[in-house]
Amino acid sequence: MAKNKTAKNKSVVSSQKYLDIAEIREDTVIMRDNTLRAVLLVSSINFALKSEDEQGAIISSYVSFLNNIDFPLQIAIQSRELDINGYLEQLKQKEKEQTNELLKIQTAEYTQYIEELVSMAKIMNKRFYVVVPYDPVSDKKKNFFSSLLEVLKPATLIKMKEERFLKYKVELGRRVENVMSSLASTGLNAVQLDTQSLIELYYNTYNPKTSKNQRLADVKNLRVAE
Repeated sequence: MAKNKTAKNKSVVSSQKYLDIAEIREDTVIMRDNTLRAVLLVSSINFALKSEDEQGAIISSYVSFLNNIDFPLQIAIQSRELDINGYLEQLKQKEKEQTNELLKIQTAEYTQYIEELVSMAKIMNKRFYVVVPYDPVSDKKKNFFSSLLEVLKPATLIKMKEERFLKYKVELGRRVENVMSSLASTGLNAVQLDTQSLIELYYNTYNPKTSKNQRLADVKNLRVAE
């Protein structure tokens, strides 16, 4: 058993070594090359249901948004099978709490209907993300050997100094505000993911099967080795 456990731990460490993420803190993703990322969760609009004038206004605002940014952006769409187990548990609890017999029966029938609907067809949930990067000018001036050394370092060994991190974070924050303001002009609401949400996003992305059965603990309760 001990050998299997050791082999499993080695496998986990070797997998983490190939991730581009060095650490996540203060609502910010720090990459192994010391660049930063902020991730925005963005709402959607049903473009097809808009009038011709509204569609024209949205397109015009979006073009203006693209013309006003002078840095790269990543737009990601994530599709996941909708997990409504929590909702079904709430319905079953409501059914138990009902004192009116008719409402109790109706709640039970509604719960059964939802369960059958989900079992018959996979209902997908789409989420839209905009990744805002910040790449300091100093990183662009690194020579080949310095860049190569950073790539070969384990992610756990790369720690950005606090003073430099705060300086970069301010610059990243300005970009985030600019993007959020521009998206709002097109009718889209955006929220920056906090540390807990970022960890959950990457955990669910890299572990789609495991995350269904093993929920991630609150980041406040996690102990990280220094």
